[in-house]
Amino acid sequence: MLYPSIDKLLTIVDSKYKLVHVASKRSKEMLEKNHFQMSPQEYQNKRTIGRALEELEKGLIIVKEGNKEN
Repeated sequence: MLYPSIDKLLTIVDSKYKLVHVASKRSKEMLEKNHFQMSPQEYQNKRTIGRALEELEKGLIIVKEGNKEN
């Protein structure tokens, strides 16, 4: 089973598309700046995309709603 669960993450973020966007953006930031919000021992995942999802699940990443202009 994958950690964290997609069902749990979708209670935090309202769509799968936004979840992918937020996680990929944070993952790239981790790689470029080598900045992690938890110690390496606290992460269950080895890859940055999984680590970004863990941070989101633990509430370390806040997803803000943008302006929707049509």
